[in-house]
Amino acid sequence: MARPVFYDLNVYSVPEGKNTIEEMAAFSSRLEFGGIAITNPSGDSQPQKAKKICDLEIFSGVEIKVNNPSRLHGMVGKYRKNTDIIVVRGGSENINRAAVENSNVDILCGFGSMKDNGLNHILARSASDNNVAISFDLGEVIGSRGGRRVRTLSNFRNDLALVRKYNVPFILTSNAKSCYDLRAPRELVALAGLFGMTKDEAINGLSTTPELIISGNRPSPNYVYEGVEIVDEMPGDIAGEGGDK
Repeated sequence: MARPVFYDLNVYSVPEGKNTIEEMAAFSSRLEFGGIAITNPSGDSQPQKAKKICDLEIFSGVEIKVNNPSRLHGMVGKYRKNTDIIVVRGGSENINRAAVENSNVDILCGFGSMKDNGLNHILARSASDNNVAISFDLGEVIGSRGGRRVRTLSNFRNDLALVRKYNVPFILTSNAKSCYDLRAPRELVALAGLFGMTKDEAINGLSTTPELIISGNRPSPNYVYEGVEIVDEMPGDIAGEGGDK
C-alpha cells in the first residue's frame, strides 16, 4: 500500500508570519510533508504562485477574514480563478453560514476557540452539501494552556461529532506562523487523538481530503478553457465503425 502524502493547507509566511516561504518549505520538507499552502490574509499581499521548493509543493492560497457576507462572496470570486486554496476565517454566524454555503470556498477555519459561533447542525449540513472542508486548527491546541486548552478540546470534540454525523470533509492544520509552529504529521495525528479523532480519520485529514481539495481546483490535462474540455472518442463514434453515420 502506498504511503500517504501529507499536506498542511494553512501556513503563513512573511509578512503575516515570521519566516520566508523558502524557510517554511525547508522545515516542512524535513518534517516529511509533501506540500503546504501559504494562506496569508488577503489584505497582506497578493497570493504567491504555486511552485516547488526542496521537493515540496507550495500551493497558492489566501485566507479571507471579513465581517460582511456580501464582501466575503466578492473576495471569493476575486481569488478563485488564480488561487489553489481559499480559506475563510470563521467569525459571526452570518460569516460562517456564508462561507459554508459558497461552494467556491475550500476551507472554513477558526472554530476551536469559539464558544457561541462554532459549528452547529445547520452549518455542518451546508458544509457537507457544498463540499466545504472544516479545519481543525491544532495550533489552537499547541498554543493554549489551562482552561483555554480545555475549552478548545471540548469545542473540537463537539465539532468532530457533527462532522461525523453529516459526513463533512475536514482537514488538520498547524496554522503555523513560524517554522517553530510547524509539527510533523505524526504529532498532529497524536494531538487529534486528544479530542477523540481516530488515527485513520486524522491521516485522511492530512492526506486524502487535502489532495481532493487541491485536485478539484486544478484543471484536468484535457482542459482548454472554462466550459470546454477535450474528451476521448469512443470507437463506435468514429465514422465507418458501427454502421452508417
